[in-house]
Amino acid sequence: LHGGDAGFDKKLWFCEAQSETSLTLALISEDGDQGYPGCVLARVTYSLPTPNQLRIEYAAITDEPTLVNLTNHTYWNLKDGGRSNVLNHQVELAADLYTPVDATSIPTGEVRFVKGAMDLRKPVEIGAKIKEADNGMGYDHNFVMRGVFGADGLQPVARVYEPSSGRWMTVRSDQPGVQFYTGNYLDGVKGRGGAPYRRHHGLCLETQKFPDAANKAHFPSTVLRPGEVYHHLTVHEFGASDAAPHGPF
Repeated sequence: LHGGDAGFDKKLWFCEAQSETSLTLALISEDGDQGYPGCVLARVTYSLPTPNQLRIEYAAITDEPTLVNLTNHTYWNLKDGGRSNVLNHQVELAADLYTPVDATSIPTGEVRFVKGAMDLRKPVEIGAKIKEADNGMGYDHNFVMRGVFGADGLQPVARVYEPSSGRWMTVRSDQPGVQFYTGNYLDGVKGRGGAPYRRHHGLCLETQKFPDAANKAHFPSTVLRPGEVYHHLTVHEFGASDAAPHGPF
């Protein structure tokens, strides 16, 4: 799921460019790194195009056919930055389908219509049915986006609302899937301000192609070949209001 024991998240990226509102980081992954073929040059740019938007743009090239499927694993907690759990957060996903997983959280290959606890097409309090989520540990599943893109090339992914603070977040992306994860294995690691992040103290919305696509021929391909450019764009927007954002995605 994470690209190896020493995946890109554990590498020291170098700063390629920066401004008051953007930062571009780059990484060279040598041929054979974590068992993957090809030398890969990867870049990610974090920018603030407006005061309430976070734009994350990824790019990568390779000199041999290889696998590339980059994402962001930020733990979001709109209430207090992780000091308490996110079970009161309301989440809504623009997904009619998801990919069930096995006991090791790897997709089985089935693509299934959402129902019950897996149906997040309307705002749902995370804690309401989290124990009924497919694997019994909480949400840790890839949801399939509808593929309805706007003029900017992005499609709706998710809306999140925290009622006690009124804070909300929307997510749009050009990727076909999103891994919705509710911090099921957080074990007290120190986070923002030294707060211990315990189970369910954060949620992740990891836009990407489907996990284990290399072994599932019917999943969107994660193969990158020489001469091709991998590109991935996700935009988060933030605000605050007395009620959750609503209306059609």
